[in-house]
Amino acid sequence: MLDVALFMSNAMRLKAVLEQGPSSQYYTTLVTLISISLLLQVVIGILLVVIARLNLNEVEKQWQLNQLNNAATTLVFITVVINVFITAFGAHKTGFLAARTSRNPV
Repeated sequence: MLDVALFMSNAMRLKAVLEQGPSSQYYTTLVTLISISLLLQVVIGILLVVIARLNLNEVEKQWQLNQLNNAATTLVFITVVINVFITAFGAHKTGFLAARTSRNPV
């Protein structure tokens, strides 16, 4: 369920970035990172379905399942890191700096 929530969140962020248009500050970066994140989430979902369909009780499948599980874990970690960067680049000025720059534009 968390994967679905993250997928929906990224889809909404992509929509918001596309609505802002190419004139926004980190447009290309955000579109690229969000697209990669969405693609990785689809790959992870497919990988998890494949893992679920294989029988863990068959000894000859255990090595393959372990490799697929390691790949899924690695892709999840990469997705988390990408989403940290998405949040960082999508952050708006708040607090003291926002108030200061709005009063005294440079």
